[in-house]
Amino acid sequence: MSISCACKRRWLASLLTMLSCVSFSSDVLALPIFKQEESNLPPDSENKILPFQYVLCAATSPAIKLHDETLTYLNQGQSYEIRMLDNRKMGELPEITGKMVKSIIRVVFHDRRLQYTEHQQLEGWRWNRPGDRILDLDIPMSVGMVDPRANPTQLNTVEFLWDPSKRTSVFIQVHCISTEFTMRKHGGEKGVPFRIQIDTFKENDGEEYTEHQHSASCQVKVFKPKGADRKQKTDREKMEKRAPQEKEKYQPSYETTILTECSPWPEVTYVNNSPSPGFNSTHNSFPVAEGNGSPGHQPEPNLLPAATPQDAQQWLHRNRFSPFCRLFTNFSGADLLKLTREDVIQICGPVYFLTTLLPYCTIHTAIWKLYHAIYLEDLTAVELTEKIAQLFNISPRQISQIFKQGPTGIHVLVSDEMIQNFQDEVCFVLDTMKAETNDGYHIILK
Repeated sequence: MSISCACKRRWLASLLTMLSCVSFSSDVLALPIFKQEESNLPPDSENKILPFQYVLCAATSPAIKLHDETLTYLNQGQSYEIRMLDNRKMGELPEITGKMVKSIIRVVFHDRRLQYTEHQQLEGWRWNRPGDRILDLDIPMSVGMVDPRANPTQLNTVEFLWDPSKRTSVFIQVHCISTEFTMRKHGGEKGVPFRIQIDTFKENDGEEYTEHQHSASCQVKVFKPKGADRKQKTDREKMEKRAPQEKEKYQPSYETTILTECSPWPEVTYVNNSPSPGFNSTHNSFPVAEGNGSPGHQPEPNLLPAATPQDAQQWLHRNRFSPFCRLFTNFSGADLLKLTREDVIQICGPVYFLTTLLPYCTIHTAIWKLYHAIYLEDLTAVELTEKIAQLFNISPRQISQIFKQGPTGIHVLVSDEMIQNFQDEVCFVLDTMKAETNDGYHIILK
């Protein structure tokens, strides 16, 4: 007897609705519909029975292809239940029977590039949101949770104890949104995905929870309040408009999200805590753009393995890696040279591998109907003053102020911030005006 695809989907949806209200046994979780991503773990670990199972009570997106990892949308600040389930068979792991285990929940970046710069990203978030946390526990809503803790220095981490033999549900709140970590914020950007990861430990002989038992995670995106509901509805409507044969390429939307097994989170949280990240490299120099730079700017010599961390910092500044100096604070020349080209592209982005060192901003200025190009590297008013002084063949001290003429003819003082917002290849006509207080001149950009 043949069953139509629509009937199959309805059967799966009804099965998931029924199962979302009960605890998941290992036999049920072995069903193909619960396989959410291809495992990158060793074959031995694929066949073993996992001791615990974590279920996030939030629906998965229907716009995910069959063999891709599920994606779940969350609302900022909303409490979401995570069910902590004991998945052991009879007699398995008797050493934790009747005892507590400790679980640590983290919100971390999914993208590798952001993982490398996690400390920098989280510090920036802390600066913009003083007193706030990225991850919180909703303690009144939670059941079976003992001794919950939130380290004030780790905004994205919470931990607690729980007894696997008893019903345990913890409610979490994520307070950051995915678009807060996008590189350019002009509106309409796609937010970066996060991962919710849970690591569980049992007691060692010293009664410390350090023996790793299990880790699992899932991919999420966080939206402003009610934004996740709108996004879920949009994805569902898009899928309904697809042809039946196209729909078969996508996963159905499950009512709950099963966290899949993953590697434990490293004890060293940030890469810059360790001088040597341990990358293998076949390169003998840290990647740097080569070729003819902008006028008056040539690339610095290659970084040497013997360079101290202080020398390496200076080299990074000189070669336009300034935004990443904090990340590489403790890296010596040898440490930086261990990074492969792919590693640096992941951390810094491909823009740092342009074949030419281009100026940050080019300004075309007209004097006596003849245009000249001014190349700015530092994007400061002081630099612009020096370049204009060279153009007029005068001392920079003779230029008192630089103004930009506004739309109504008003004169606005040119500041560093204004220059940093100039469009590249912008054109101005320069006019001069005698300063009232000294022998200098005011420059007016029209």
